[in-house]
Amino acid sequence: LVCMRAILWCNGTQPSKSVIDAVLDEGVPVFGADAGADRAAESGVEVEEVLGDLDSVDRSRWESKLRELPDQSSSDLVKSITLLIERGYTEIDVVGIDGGSPEHVLGSWAALCEAPGGARIRLQHEDAVTHRLHPRDGGLELDIGEGQEFSVFALQPCKAWVSGAKWEVDGDPMSFSTRGLHNVGTGEIVRINGDGVLVVFSPR
Repeated sequence: LVCMRAILWCNGTQPSKSVIDAVLDEGVPVFGADAGADRAAESGVEVEEVLGDLDSVDRSRWESKLRELPDQSSSDLVKSITLLIERGYTEIDVVGIDGGSPEHVLGSWAALCEAPGGARIRLQHEDAVTHRLHPRDGGLELDIGEGQEFSVFALQPCKAWVSGAKWEVDGDPMSFSTRGLHNVGTGEIVRINGDGVLVVFSPR
């Protein structure tokens, strides 16, 4: 399978140069989620297209690059991710996701639950990465160093599997709770799977 990767830039706290350098790659298009396009431009990054309801972006700046997604029943993040998956992108790195109000933070995680399967989605924070695992996309393998902390959260009731960690989970029922908070790597490859939507918070 051909891996198609896209970068989605949101309107949160501007990511540092180290995060931008780690995510940007030649030939990988950058899309702006509404005013995230303006934030990307402020960092000197070329934006392929501006997605969302376009209520906060500087429309005059983008003209031919606007793609309005007017559905008000879901957030710009959900609509943008859904469109990119429909276009065949199989990996989506989201930057500019941090900052803002508590409902904005929780809304970003809710978007990972709401967005369809079909792509590996990674929220790129300053010191960590949130990986979305959707049951239709298979499991995740992470190289977590010995003694390094990571966390696994179920965004919906499901069964989960975690191996290669200090505390393993073998098909146990999980729901949105603190059960998977602060697991610890043993130096082995950590393998995580579930039959519902999971998020894994790992060190950068």
